[in-house]
Amino acid sequence: MLHVLRFLAATLRAKAIVEVGTGTGASALWLLEGMVEGGVLTSIDADPVKQRTAREALREAGHPPGSARLITGRAAEVLPRLTDGGYDLVSVGAAGIDAPMYLELGRKLLRPGGVIVFNGVPSTPPSSRGALASALRDLIQAVREDEGLVPVSLPAGPGLLAAAKR
Repeated sequence: MLHVLRFLAATLRAKAIVEVGTGTGASALWLLEGMVEGGVLTSIDADPVKQRTAREALREAGHPPGSARLITGRAAEVLPRLTDGGYDLVSVGAAGIDAPMYLELGRKLLRPGGVIVFNGVPSTPPSSRGALASALRDLIQAVREDEGLVPVSLPAGPGLLAAAKR
């Protein structure tokens, strides 16, 4: 999955990326590797310990401090404060019950031709019950029905759902 993120960042010649879910910084490293020089990754995570770990990983990998802006907070509160139409790529690290909301918020952030990608979305909508399965079905349906998006499902890792904004 991480190599796909690097590929997307490179293909888009991404200068500005938003990442939902910093984690330990592994995906941030791959995204930065694919971005154009001078680009900025904005990574959001509610866990300050994970943010510190990621910041250290980025520093150890030699990325200058200005290449990544790590924001500690809930993505649902941070995303609406970012610039609409200002991003080449929005990466949602783990599609959870908030995935449909992240689609709505992330789509607004994309410039035309930009891509939103969700990790953890199987190619076939889950048939099981529960909040997560329901959210994933809603996400898949919303992406498929949105005429302003061009979707693709990739069998990378636990599944990747990506959509380009027309």
